[in-house]
Amino acid sequence: MDQEILKDVAIIGLGNMGLGMAKNLLSKGYRVSGFDLSEAARNSAMDAGVKILPVEELVAGRRILLLSLPKAEHVLACSYEIEKWGEKGLVVIDTSTSTPDVTREIYQRFIEKEMLFVDAPVSGGPKGALTGTMTMVVGADRWLFEALLPLLKAMSSTQVHVGKAGAGNIVKICNNLLIAAHLITTAEALSLATKAGVEPEAFLAGINKGSGRSAASEVNFPLWVLNGAFDSGFTMGLMRKDVGLAESLMEEMGMELPLSQEIIALWENSRTLLEDHADFNEIVKQSDSKIYG
Repeated sequence: MDQEILKDVAIIGLGNMGLGMAKNLLSKGYRVSGFDLSEAARNSAMDAGVKILPVEELVAGRRILLLSLPKAEHVLACSYEIEKWGEKGLVVIDTSTSTPDVTREIYQRFIEKEMLFVDAPVSGGPKGALTGTMTMVVGADRWLFEALLPLLKAMSSTQVHVGKAGAGNIVKICNNLLIAAHLITTAEALSLATKAGVEPEAFLAGINKGSGRSAASEVNFPLWVLNGAFDSGFTMGLMRKDVGLAESLMEEMGMELPLSQEIIALWENSRTLLEDHADFNEIVKQSDSKIYG
């Protein structure tokens, strides 16, 4: 794919993640235009240097379009607008945490119009979006993944091709189920260790050199938990949505996974303690410890 084509990028969805991606690409010499339903988001993006355009103008004649949207239903609704205005050769890269069935439906519809749809959900939060240090798991034909690599590398530090359309969503859903579990299990283990007389920082130093470590112990606890910051930019509501996607996938596959089902129930039951707008790391407050505030 012509490198100059990859330098002209449009983004639909300019919230915490989308705006971070836009700022990162602008800092690397990309031309970035975009749209968001929120006037406040549009104004923030405009202040950052993003050219704000109505959806029809944003999509028509475009070759590369990124999506950064909250839920699969938003991706699906947006796809109909893109289908209406998009032209032959358009490549849509969906960085949202969506579902494999929605992705595959859009992929098939777009193929009929000679457009391409790629699922490339991301991890790393708003900071990773802004600094270009996200991880992307990509569902696409191998040739398309390789053609898009220069752009994906500008947006992220790690890009993993995991299969065809929909595979990226499956991996991301399972990834978020794991981090949902790791936050709880790490909090409980830390609570046990501290009650037995080990300082929290010493506990983390120990397990992070051992086989019990995870992204939760290596990243989340030092950055957002032990210091009481709880400002990762990712909410309880979004994680509840993601573990709900995992539950739906398990049901679709006809699988009973007892530990995963218990984790999903713990996140759902946490509504009595934590509202959707709370930081997702605050799930640790359910554990038997006073160190989390």
